[in-house]
Amino acid sequence: MIQSMAGWWIWAVFAAFILIMFAVDLFVRGSVHKVSMKEAAIWSAVWVLVSLLFNAGLWAYLYSTEGIQVANEKATAFLTGYLIEKSLSVDNVFVWLTLFNFFGIPAELQRRVLIYGVLGAVIMRTGIILMGTWLVTNFEWILYVFGAFLVFTGIKMAWAANKESDVENNRFLRWIRGHIPITKSLRGHHFLVREQGRLWATPLLVVLIMVEISDLIFAVDSIPAIFAITRDPFIVLTSNIFAILGLRAMYFLFSGLADRFSLLDYGLGLVLVFIGIKLLIEHWYTIPISWSLATVAVIISATMLISWYWTDRHQES
Repeated sequence: MIQSMAGWWIWAVFAAFILIMFAVDLFVRGSVHKVSMKEAAIWSAVWVLVSLLFNAGLWAYLYSTEGIQVANEKATAFLTGYLIEKSLSVDNVFVWLTLFNFFGIPAELQRRVLIYGVLGAVIMRTGIILMGTWLVTNFEWILYVFGAFLVFTGIKMAWAANKESDVENNRFLRWIRGHIPITKSLRGHHFLVREQGRLWATPLLVVLIMVEISDLIFAVDSIPAIFAITRDPFIVLTSNIFAILGLRAMYFLFSGLADRFSLLDYGLGLVLVFIGIKLLIEHWYTIPISWSLATVAVIISATMLISWYWTDRHQES
């Protein structure tokens, strides 16, 4: 039986904090404006800082109630899960960039789509994590399925690296176009409009649906990876949610740098293969969480540096 170190009140505090942050983001900052590079950088730093402060608070609480060993273990698990999810989310950011370019969504409306997109992702991933916890609790053998799936996905990701996304022939988009009436152009910031006595979806709503579908696909890859680090549902959920809450800011920060990280998929694929192998061999050998954190950090850092150097060399030539 999987047990969480968090009591009900800790869950309640976490939920309240997430709601407050969304309220600030939506109602105080506004949902329709063009996000500058400076604003994106500041908010990216804020979200990372908030995540690290949460982890520090978690460590302090566990240190006072459970002892230093448990505090170190849970805090390291959170940090590792956060790093894995944050790294895998970069691919999600590049998919969003492709969708916005394909549908011609102006910069001042992109943030509005991503606010609701990330809110939907939080709700959806919470459900997936709770279901995953139930599956692992009742069918522990499913961890081997997760491990094999992660190895397969990692190899597939590396194999398909740098291949162009064909949005026009995407099966989900074809289904949406075949079943939902869509206006030919945007209608300001509206997702739905009523025209000629009929309710129409705007391209903005279509993009929002595609953003949610893309996150669901990435969640299927990334959430099993965190179960390889810890089985505590509170750590799994909080590390996942904190990582995706900063995705909007990260999108605007990295949207102009997509070409700079052309080799990143190879690194992400290697991370998934490593985590998958960790799950598959866990019965015989348990890789310490600290080793997992160091391995993931080295792979991602090295891939980003090599990508940057590789791009500079090719631009010069």
